[in-house]
Amino acid sequence: MKSRPEIRKIAFVGNYPPRLCGIASFTADLCTSVAAQFPKAQCFVVPVNDIAGGYDYPPEVRFEIEEQSLASYRRAADFLGISDVDVLCVQHEYGIYGGPAGGHLLALLRDVDIPIVTTLHTVLKEPSVDQKRVMRELLQLSTRVVVMSRKAEEFLKEVYQAPAAKIDRIPHGIPETPFVDSTFYKDLFGVEGKQVLLTFGLLSPNKGIENMLNALPRIVAERPDVVYIILGATHPHLVREAGESYRLKLELLAEKNGVKKNVIFYDRFVELAELKEFIGAADIYITPYLNEAQIVSGTLAYCFGAGKAVVSTPYWHAQELLADDRGVLVPFNDPGALAREVLGLLKDDARRNALRKNAYKLGREMVWGNVACSYMQTFEKARNERAGLTRKLFMVKTLDKQLTGLPEIKLDHLYRMTDSTGLFQHAIVAVPNFSTGYCTDDNARALILTVLLDELWEDSPRLLNAATTYAAFLQHAFDPKLNRFRNFMGFNRAWMDEALSEDCCGRALWALGTCVGRSTNPGFQALAGQIFAQALSPVTGFSSPRAWALALIGAHEYLRRLNGDRQVSQIRDALTDLLMGLYSRTAAPEWPWFEDSVTYMNAVLPHALILSGSGAARADALELGVKALRWLTQVQTAEGAYLRPIGSNGFFKRDGARANFDQQPIEAQAMVSACLEAYRCTSDDYWFSQARRAFDWFLGRNDLGIPLYDPNTGGCRDGLHVDRVNQNQGAESTLAFLVSLTEMQKAHDELAAFKNSPPS
Repeated sequence: MKSRPEIRKIAFVGNYPPRLCGIASFTADLCTSVAAQFPKAQCFVVPVNDIAGGYDYPPEVRFEIEEQSLASYRRAADFLGISDVDVLCVQHEYGIYGGPAGGHLLALLRDVDIPIVTTLHTVLKEPSVDQKRVMRELLQLSTRVVVMSRKAEEFLKEVYQAPAAKIDRIPHGIPETPFVDSTFYKDLFGVEGKQVLLTFGLLSPNKGIENMLNALPRIVAERPDVVYIILGATHPHLVREAGESYRLKLELLAEKNGVKKNVIFYDRFVELAELKEFIGAADIYITPYLNEAQIVSGTLAYCFGAGKAVVSTPYWHAQELLADDRGVLVPFNDPGALAREVLGLLKDDARRNALRKNAYKLGREMVWGNVACSYMQTFEKARNERAGLTRKLFMVKTLDKQLTGLPEIKLDHLYRMTDSTGLFQHAIVAVPNFSTGYCTDDNARALILTVLLDELWEDSPRLLNAATTYAAFLQHAFDPKLNRFRNFMGFNRAWMDEALSEDCCGRALWALGTCVGRSTNPGFQALAGQIFAQALSPVTGFSSPRAWALALIGAHEYLRRLNGDRQVSQIRDALTDLLMGLYSRTAAPEWPWFEDSVTYMNAVLPHALILSGSGAARADALELGVKALRWLTQVQTAEGAYLRPIGSNGFFKRDGARANFDQQPIEAQAMVSACLEAYRCTSDDYWFSQARRAFDWFLGRNDLGIPLYDPNTGGCRDGLHVDRVNQNQGAESTLAFLVSLTEMQKAHDELAAFKNSPPS
C-alpha cells in the first residue's frame, strides 16, 4: 500500500494563452512552474473565453468557460467536481469574469467542494458596491488568498475585513535572468551604441506613454543617442472597440514632438524568450502609469527582477518595489520629472548600477521556481485548513448525535462489479473499470460475504450465482504445484506475472474456511475442503504476520464444522505461537503491538488471537489479543471519540508521528470484525460499542463528517483523504462496508434473540 503525494492534482482558473493579457501570462507561468517544481502533481487549466469560439489552447487546458454565461461557470464546477482535484487555484481580476463586478465566478466557487486558493491581481481601495460585495464573498469562499504586495494585504484587512491568518503574500513571479550588461543584447534590435529606454505591455490609455513621449524631446536634446522602445500589442478589448487609433495617436505624438526617429514601436505580443532579450537590451525601464491604483504590475516585476534601473510613477506596486534605492519614483503626469530623472541616471553610471544591483538582489526571491514553492506551501495549508474546518463543523453538528439503525443491505453495486469471471478490482466512481481486471483478494472477500449473507437471508438465486462465480475464481486461482494462490488476472482472463502474495493466500484460506464451516451448500463445502488443507500447510513458512492471522481466522472457521481435523488444529496452534512470539519480541508497555509500525488491516492480528484463544481454549492468546486490540482502539480514536484509522499515507511508526490520512475502509471493517469477536468472547459491552463506532465511520462519523457509503449505488467510496473522499467505489471498499454491515446486522439479531428468549 503506497502513500500518495500530498497534492496530486491542481486546477488553475483564469485567462490563458494564446489569449493576450497579463493574467493569461501569469496563469501560464504559475501553472508551468508548479508543474516543473512538483512533477508528481498533475496541473490543468480552466480558462475564461471573451470571444465566441474561444482560443486554440494547448493540451493542459481541459475545460473552457464562456465569460458571460452563468451556466458555463456551473458546468465548470461540475467538471471540477468529477476531476478529483486537490486544490483549485483561481486568478481573480474583476474584468475577466462575467456578471456585475465579475460575480459569475462566485457561482463556480459556491458549487465546488475543493480547497480554493485565490490570487488577487486587483485589490481596490475604493470599490463600488458590487465590487465590494463580490470581494467579500470571494474572501469567504476562498480557503486562502494570495496577494503580491503589502498594500494589497493592508487593503484586504482594512477595507474588506479579511482575516489576517487567511492571507499569504507571495511576490509576482519572474523568469530567471542573468545580470548582464545591456550591450550584450542591443545588436539583436539594431540599437548598438544607443541608450535604450523601454516600456512594454499591452497598450492602453492608462499606461501614460504620452507623458514619456512628451518628456523625450528634452532627453534627446541632451542625449541624442537615446532610443525609446515601446513593446506590445494594443489591448485586444481596445482593438475591438476602436481599432488601432490609440497606437496611431502615440505615433503622431512622437512625430509632432520631433522624436519619431528616437521611438521604435514593436506592435506585437512577444514570447518569453524574446521578451527577456528586449529587457536585457534596456538601460532604463519606464512605467509612467497615470494613477496610484495599481496594486501589482507584472511588467514592473519582470524588469525589476532582471536588474534594470527603473523610473516609475508612484503607483502602489512601484512604491513598494522601488523603495530603499531600488528605483526612482516621479510624480504622476509630470513629463518634466520623467526627463530629469532619466537624464540623471543616464549621466550617473554608478547610481544606475547601484539601483540595478539592489533590484536584482531582491528579485532572486521572485523567480518562478521560488514562487511555485511558496504556492505549494499555500496549497498544502489550504488543504489542511479545509479539512480542519470540515472536522470542526462535523464535530459541532453531528458528533453529539448517536447514529441509530443500520442501512438496508443493498447488493446492486456488488452485482454490477461482477461478471461471469469474477469481481472486478476497481471502479471509476460506480462503473466497473475493466482495465484493472480481477484479483483473488477481492473474490475471496466476496465469497465470505455471500456465506454470511446466506446465514441472514432466505435462498437468493442471484446471490447463489455470484457466490458460485467467486468460489470458481478461487479454485482457478489455486496452483496445486505450489500450493499457493495467484492474485491478479487481467480482463483477458490471463494471470499476470507476479511474486505470489502471502496475504492473498491467507485471505483465500479465510474464505475457504468460511465455506467449510458456515456454508449450507454441499458443493461449496466440498470444493473449499479439497483446497483448504493443501493451501494451509505452507503458511507456517510464511513471513507475513497478516497472512498468519488471516489463515488462523480461516482455520477457526474450518474447525467450526470439522473440529476433529488434527492437522488443521496443529497448524492453528503453530500459527498462534508465531503471532504470540512476534508480539513478545516486539511489544513493550508503551507499545503493546506485534510490529514496530502499525500499518494496514491492523485489527486482523488481535482478531486472530482472540478467535484462536477462544477456539483452542488458550487463555494466554485470548488475553494478549484483547490487550492488543484495546491499545489499537485507543490509538485509532480521535478527539471526538470517533474512529480515526491509521492513514496509509505514512502509517504509524514506533516513536514517530502517526499518519491520519489516507484512511481506508478495510481498516474500519477489520475493527468491526475484531471488536464483535472480542464482544462474543468477553461479553464486555465496551467491545460492542467499539464495533458500532467503527461501523459508523462508513456513515459519516469520521474526520470529515462525510459518508463513504453511497446508498444510491450500494457501493462504498475508496478512502478518506485529508479534504475529501475518493469518489471511486472499488471492490475492496464496497466489500469492507458490506461485510461490516452484515456482521453488525448478525450481531444485532443475536442480541435481539438473546433479549427475547424466555428465562431459563
